[in-house]
Formats: sequence, structure tokens, C-alpha cells
Amino acid sequence: MTTVDTVMVSPLGPAAIGALGVSNSAFYSIAIFGMGILLGLDTLVSQAHGAGNKADTHHSLAQGVYSAFFIAIPLTVIFLFLPAIFRAVGIVPEVSTLAALFIKTLNWSTLPLLLYGAFRRYLQAIGHVRPVMFVLVSANLVNWFFNWLFIQGLWGMPALGVTGSALSTCLARVYMAGLLLFFICWFERGNEPGLRSLLRRPDPVRLLRLMKIGLPAATQILLEIGAFGAAAMLAGRLNPIALAAHQVALNCAGLSFMVPLGISSAAAVAVGQAAGRRQLSAARREGFIAIGLACAFMFCAALAFLLIPRQILSFYTDNQKVISTGVSLLAIAALFQLFDGIQTVATGALRGLGKTSIAMKVNFVGYWLFGLPIGYMLCFHLGLGVRGLWWGLTMALIVISLVLLAEWNKQTKCAP
Repeated sequence: MTTVDTVMVSPLGPAAIGALGVSNSAFYSIAIFGMGILLGLDTLVSQAHGAGNKADTHHSLAQGVYSAFFIAIPLTVIFLFLPAIFRAVGIVPEVSTLAALFIKTLNWSTLPLLLYGAFRRYLQAIGHVRPVMFVLVSANLVNWFFNWLFIQGLWGMPALGVTGSALSTCLARVYMAGLLLFFICWFERGNEPGLRSLLRRPDPVRLLRLMKIGLPAATQILLEIGAFGAAAMLAGRLNPIALAAHQVALNCAGLSFMVPLGISSAAAVAVGQAAGRRQLSAARREGFIAIGLACAFMFCAALAFLLIPRQILSFYTDNQKVISTGVSLLAIAALFQLFDGIQTVATGALRGLGKTSIAMKVNFVGYWLFGLPIGYMLCFHLGLGVRGLWWGLTMALIVISLVLLAEWNKQTKCAP
């Protein structure tokens, strides 16, 4: 969806692309924390489903919905203060002004996004992933249509620019949450116990279990996404061309990352269901198969970044200065593709076992104590510019992936 937004605002110029990058990075760095807490549903629902306990899966879903409402309140308040932060960290005015307009509108999508997260995690944990795929693909079409309608102002609509892009994303997220709820009702019709079991009060014990698993997972994602968000903020201190190149190249890397991220979710569910059946050897096999699949895809992505970078970047923009800088960034991205795939799938596999704290600790050390300080030094003190930031992120990903792979092997190596 961010790819669609980036492509469709690109005619507005580098400042608009940069504003989209800064505001999206800031929004997701925070919203992903709320989404991450709901990752505990992967463990609780998949293990209950593996054990054949339908009532317990409904119980966890109900608490996930309550969690979405509880989490949305503080997040919405935080987003109101982001425009002031954009100015305070020194982002150039032509970018920060547009970013403020974007984030104020995007804030309305916070609750629908969290509800979508709860519904999605439930459906995939019980093995229904095709509806999620359909909703996401169709939501991109919804987002594209309203981008087309609102950005330039067609069919009598006002030309809203970047604000129109944010509004289209809000509408797409309402659509996502509503349609997934429909699919849950459809799949659960006639089952015992039925969806009436969802109509219950908040359960402090189950909410605490969800938090115990989800909070470290949320913190891990916050640390990871926040590191890339911090890199975007630092790139915003350079110039609009460097920031636009950073945003476009990061969007390319983020797009390739979606495949191992999906495999990571599959690994969490498959491992969780095997753990629910108390089959650790099957869990180990599922985890390593997922890691192998991610490595195969990311190797192909790395080749594409190395062999056809200009063709990829020209899909986003025709600004030759942005493309020239972006080519060097994609070359660096090619180096970390394999490691990015390993770390995200290993994290998902460990989450299926309920082991989420290790990924949190490794991401904190890898990004914030190692990668970002190195990137900052290379960028601002050794004169490498935005490429220095990317080298720091690459070093962090290498360390994180190797540690998490070793941890997954350790947690499952006693399996018969």
C-alpha cells in the first residue's frame, strides 16, 4: 500500500515523496508497536487450534479486539504530536509541512488498522490465509482508486495532494477491517461454540497472557521499524534528493521484505500448531523449511537489485538524480536481503514457540547500539551521506540474523 502511495504522489516532486517517507516511517514506527502486541494471538490461537480447542481460540480473539481498542487510544494521542517532532528534529520545512498534513489525516486509520491486525492474526492462526490475501490485494485497488481520485482532484473532488493519499489509505483500512470481520463470521457460522462466545467481558488473565507474549514481540518490531524510521529522519537532514532516494530504495527493500514477512507469519502458525500438538520435531522442520524458502526468494531479490536497479527505480520516479543515488542504495540493499529474510523468519518461528524476548534483545543491541551509531558516523562524520546510513543498517541485519538463527537451532535441537 505504501508502494502505491509513493508511486502516485511522485509527480508532486521529491519533497512529496520525502514527506510520505518521513510520515509513514514515523507512523509505522509507533503503530507497529500496537500491531506487535497482537502478535501474541499467533501463539495463543495457533496452539489452541492445534490442540483442537475452538472455544479457546474465540476467547483469545475477543481479548485481541479489546486490546485493539485499548491500544488505539494512546497511539492516536501520540500521533497528534508528530508534526511538532518533525520540525524539532530538523527536517527541512518543505518536507515537514507536507508530512504534517499527511500524518494528521492518517491518524484516523489507527483503530481500523489495529482491528484488521486482530482479525488477520486470528484467521491465519486457524489456517484461513486466502481471505487475508484477497483483502490485502483488493485493499490496494481501493487505495489506488482513492489516490487517483483525491491526489489530483478528479470527478469534481478537490486536489488534496499528499493529504488525499493519506485519506485513501484510511478508507482502505476501514475496508480491510470490515471485510475480514465478515470472513470470520462466514467461517464460524454453524460451528460450536459459535461466535456468541466472543461476546464476553475483558478477561484480565487472558489479556495478561497476550501482553506477556505480545509486548516483547511489539518491542522487537518497534526497535526494528524504529531503526529504519530513525534512518529516514537522519536522511531528512541531508536534502530532498537524498531523502527521496532513501525513501524509494527503502520502499523497494520493504516490498521484497513482504515475502519473508509472510513466510514468517506462516512459520509462527505452523510452529505454533505443531507445538500445540506437542510435536517439537515437526516444529523444527517447519521452521527450517520457512527459513529456506525466505533465503531462496531473497537471493532472487538481491539479483534484481544488482542487475536491474534503474528499471526498478524508474517505476517510482523519473528524476535522474533520485535514480542515480537510489542505484547505489539498492546495491547495498542487495547485500542484506538474505540476512533480512533469515532474521524475520527466525523471529516468526520463535514466536510460534512463545519465545519473543530474545528477538527483542537482539534487535535492541543490533540496531540501536551497533548499526545506527555506525551509520550515523559513516553518514555525517566520514562523508558517505545516505549510503553510510544504509551500511550501518546492513551490519546490524547481519548480526541480528546470525544470532536469531543460532537461537532457533538451540531451542529445537533436542527434538527427536
